[in-house]
Amino acid sequence: MTKLIIDGKEIDVPAEFTLLQACEAAGAEIPRFCYHERLSIAGNCRMCLVEVKGGPKPVASCAWGVRDCRPGPKGEPPEISTRSPMVKKAREGVMEFLLINHPLDCPICDQGGECDLQDQAMGYGVDTSRFAENKRAVEDKYLGALVKTSMNRCIQCTRCVRFSAEVAGAPEMGATGRGEDMEITTYLEQALTSELQGNLVDICPVGALTSKPYAFAARPWELGKTQSVDVMDGVGSAIRVDTRGREVMRILPRINEAVNEEWISDKTRHVVDGLRTQRLDRPYIRENGKLRAASWQEAFAAIAAKTSRTDGKRIGAIAGDVAAIEEMFALKELMAKWGSANLAVQGGDAFSAGAGRSTYIFNPTIAGIEQADALLIIGANPRKEAAVLNARIRKRWRTGQLKVAVIGAKADLTYDYDYLGAGTDTLSELASGKHSFTEVLKGAKHPIVLVGAGALARHDGAAVLGLAAKVVAGVGALKDGWNGFAVLQDTASRAGALDIGFAAGKGGLNLAQMTTFGTLDVLFLLGADEVKVPDGTFVVYIGTHGDRGAHRADVILPGAAYTEKSGLYVNTEGRVQIASRAAFPPGEAREDWAIVRALSDVLGKKLPYDSLGALRQALFKAVPHLMRIDQIEPGKAEDVKALAGKKGGKVDKTPFKSSVEDFYLTNPIARASAVMAECSRLASGRMLTAAE
Repeated sequence: MTKLIIDGKEIDVPAEFTLLQACEAAGAEIPRFCYHERLSIAGNCRMCLVEVKGGPKPVASCAWGVRDCRPGPKGEPPEISTRSPMVKKAREGVMEFLLINHPLDCPICDQGGECDLQDQAMGYGVDTSRFAENKRAVEDKYLGALVKTSMNRCIQCTRCVRFSAEVAGAPEMGATGRGEDMEITTYLEQALTSELQGNLVDICPVGALTSKPYAFAARPWELGKTQSVDVMDGVGSAIRVDTRGREVMRILPRINEAVNEEWISDKTRHVVDGLRTQRLDRPYIRENGKLRAASWQEAFAAIAAKTSRTDGKRIGAIAGDVAAIEEMFALKELMAKWGSANLAVQGGDAFSAGAGRSTYIFNPTIAGIEQADALLIIGANPRKEAAVLNARIRKRWRTGQLKVAVIGAKADLTYDYDYLGAGTDTLSELASGKHSFTEVLKGAKHPIVLVGAGALARHDGAAVLGLAAKVVAGVGALKDGWNGFAVLQDTASRAGALDIGFAAGKGGLNLAQMTTFGTLDVLFLLGADEVKVPDGTFVVYIGTHGDRGAHRADVILPGAAYTEKSGLYVNTEGRVQIASRAAFPPGEAREDWAIVRALSDVLGKKLPYDSLGALRQALFKAVPHLMRIDQIEPGKAEDVKALAGKKGGKVDKTPFKSSVEDFYLTNPIARASAVMAECSRLASGRMLTAAE
């Protein structure tokens, strides 16, 4: 530790700190534009100037290391001043320079009220300017469907350039020209390709980059703010939902170092318009092949009439990708009253709920990726399935301490990797210890074997999971304090469903069997839209959008979207999280658990809870670890060893492929979004160009 005196206060800080970090540790406020904790240091805005005693001029604290400070003539600690007249005058001068070319756009700028430049001009600037020359003008750039540009406002802090190159791994932005002619631009005037490009708007300290879909929609002081979690993938990023009245206006990231740091994917951020369109706002019944609007009583009566003459063993339920734990638990209880164990969650057939938690969660944890020194990816494309988690892998890879290998389809993952093979042959070689990469995994302190949902959604998924567990056990990735078996769930509901046992019970049918012709008479789809239900099955769809599930349904019961209800979710690493209600469902739509509870009453199989609190009490009694919000109940390494020791079935020679073909259109909410449709069109155009 090094001693410093900052504004008269003595403080000990690590020698590797910058002066800016040291000043903040001492409680001083340092203004900045170009500096960002998660990006490399550029040192080009000069707003963070401080005075070092004995120095001839102020220094940029972001680029000046604590170890570079010289002690006083008698060996006394270096003295730093952040509020001296020299510093005040220097900051006023810097602010005056920054505003020379900045247009007077504040009243019509989307960043108004959330603009760093506005705030710092008030705090550190002066009210006059000595420059009378014309302001320079810069052409706006086309960056795609999500980021709107007003480049006259750009102060060339280069945060966007560094974010694109370092975090997103798509170095498409840069500076051209010199001096007054310098511009920030995309080199080829094409749409940005990163799945994280919306974060450029968050890190831009002025209004040069703003959100295109949200342009001129609302001012920040008009909005109600609700803390929640994202359900677009299995990561469970921390988000803030901003609403005006009953309408969700935008979604922004919250800082959660353990999960998403401060980034969110573009799907998480811009799916907002999908919450408004194609919504189911009243019950429907199919009569003579056509759906007609009905009352709740009529819809319930139609279900009761059908189920009353159906054997409970021929009734099943499938949960979709964004179902919360409460409604799955209620539906499971209702199925139990029929004596039915026909339960499944989309893409969950490869897992056995009774095999132990560590067989279906990301055991090393998302933050644990930063300790990993070897990573084997099996049948996954983390860039599409979990864009924020992929950024974490890239962050570790950039340190030079992570060796990555892939079995499956080749893809641009934003980091280099060794391509080992396409399918199960290579995986079998690794499991038997005959592959050269086995030695890399064995030699690593913290190896991770990441298995993707795409490799497990096949009919031989359980056997593939067993082989992956065998690799983990064989290379010694199960040791004290480290479990290297990582299942990357690509949906928000799957880990939670397996936690509560929403899977085929004893004598029950799994998803593949339930969707085979003639096995079921009645099937409940809880927001499940990715399944093909055979003719002859009576389908009850509980969901939010007029998507594939609703098109196939015989009775539609309108539910609430994730922003319209309070619900528990478990992310891919097994972390229990709570999504809070920010808005209300449209029309006659109701919260899903309440629909199941009301239906149970009509069916004469009344569930024993009348409130969400009572339902959660029953849930916590059945699965106690779900009450520990934002904590991970660790899985047991023995379960992975047991899985590795099981005799798996035969594996298919078909090559692995990712479970996500189109990043932007993975669920009903995303498919209802015009913004996501435009992003998908731009992405498919790029793929066509690449193929040509």
